[in-house]
Amino acid sequence: MDYRLAFDLAPIGLILSEQRIIRDCNRHVLAMFGAQREDLLGRSFELLYPSSAEFQRTGERIVASLDAPGSGGYYADDRIMKRANGQLFWCHVTGRALDPQDPHANGIWSFEDLSSHRQLTAPLTAREREIAALLIDGLTSKLIGKKLGISPRTVDVYRARLMKKYEAATTPELVHKLLLA
Repeated sequence: MDYRLAFDLAPIGLILSEQRIIRDCNRHVLAMFGAQREDLLGRSFELLYPSSAEFQRTGERIVASLDAPGSGGYYADDRIMKRANGQLFWCHVTGRALDPQDPHANGIWSFEDLSSHRQLTAPLTAREREIAALLIDGLTSKLIGKKLGISPRTVDVYRARLMKKYEAATTPELVHKLLLA
């Protein structure tokens, strides 16, 4: 079997990384992000994030998550990513550190564009995007606060802002609108 061909033609975006630098990617990633190979190879994952702060915080969450008992060296979440043209979109990201003791050393990451069934309908701040993603995962204010290193009260303030933007009366309604948005 030609593994290079399988990697390149996989029906999901795949990236091989080293210290959060893109070492290789397949055609699906190029199409999803609207980029050319030379735009991505040898560059930091940071260029795929809406902001430097989100890139940093996600990196910290990945390390913390991979240190958790039972993680098996895997990490997954739904997050907002950025295409080469600057357009933001929801993306499901799953990754595996080849060495869970050094999560950023080498990894393989898959990317699934969720924009066909989850659109961004309201402009969100970086923190609102993070909290929205964690609300979708079903986390409480206390767990979100712990994960992001902020107080549960701060999470509640952001949740209230999201509810106002999405015209939701309850958290379940907000989550529903975020999933359908």
